[in-house]
Amino acid sequence: MDAVVLVGGEGTRLRPLTYEIPKQMLHVVGRPMIAHVLEWLAPHGIDRAVLSLGYRADAFVQAFPSSRHAGVALEYIVEPEPLDTAGAIKFAAEKAGVSDSFLVLNGDVLTEFDASSLIEFHRSRSAEASIGLTPVSDPSRFGVVPTDERGRVTAFIEKPPEGTAPTNLINAGIYVLETSVLDRIPNGRRVSIERETFPELVIAGRLYARASDAYWLDTGTPQQFLQAQLDILHGRRTSPPLAPELRVGVWVDPTAEVACQLGNHCFVGPGASIAESAVVEDSVVGSGSRIGPGVVIRRSVLMCEAAIGRNAVVEDSIVGPRAVIGEGARLSAMTVIGVGAEVAARSVLDCSRYPVS
Repeated sequence: MDAVVLVGGEGTRLRPLTYEIPKQMLHVVGRPMIAHVLEWLAPHGIDRAVLSLGYRADAFVQAFPSSRHAGVALEYIVEPEPLDTAGAIKFAAEKAGVSDSFLVLNGDVLTEFDASSLIEFHRSRSAEASIGLTPVSDPSRFGVVPTDERGRVTAFIEKPPEGTAPTNLINAGIYVLETSVLDRIPNGRRVSIERETFPELVIAGRLYARASDAYWLDTGTPQQFLQAQLDILHGRRTSPPLAPELRVGVWVDPTAEVACQLGNHCFVGPGASIAESAVVEDSVVGSGSRIGPGVVIRRSVLMCEAAIGRNAVVEDSIVGPRAVIGEGARLSAMTVIGVGAEVAARSVLDCSRYPVS
């Protein structure tokens, strides 16, 4: 079975990280986000993933030179211009020659949703399209999807005002579609599957949905991107890091040099080095990163080859690849440092984006 994976967006909410790196190529505990997605797809009978690309498409091709990952063959389809969700699905599916029922998913969602059960449900209802649903505490930020007792969708309410949603079940960004859905999508313009195609299918009585309380996370903001890392370290998601587990919740690559006693819930990637007097807990230390003496790292992500100077403090923050944090600097409250940026010694950054666009 084929899957179309939407990975063409610019990831504006994760800037400045995404000025140089597509969102789905950012690392989540040691490997690209898209690798986690493909590893989830493989056990559900997906043998080909069609990546619908746009922004910095070359990064995906370079990351998977064999055009294969986790047993899933990869096909790269690049949009000539942004076509929105439905337009992107139609363009990618037709260019790739998708000819039967296929799965669609947003490439920035990390989940353990049982896609096989959604496919089986779709077929049992003879549906034209089926949506995976997930419960959330605040449905006002999402597409809300009420259904009848058989799972037929009765409305598709995109981002309802707070307190007005008829259910807390929202569109999880996971769909099973028949190729007939492609015929409903106009050519030559941007088309939203949430705002145009799904409401049309509701009217036709051909849209169904199935809910699951399995792990699900939209990684589109810095807070959610950091949460994705912590969820793995804390065992809330069963996607173990690719490194030996020294003790429960602590993984260290054999090539890393760790002179300190690591706190709980840590991952240290290949070739990283951590000085003896450093404190690291609830954090990801990417490959080749260097942490100096007296440094404190808590609830943070250091991406590949980041360098943290003596006595610096990084808390609840994200440090991009090859970024350099000067001696005695302090980062906190979801500060995000871009690729290769240099933070001056003794700087104090609180809830900041650096560099600022």
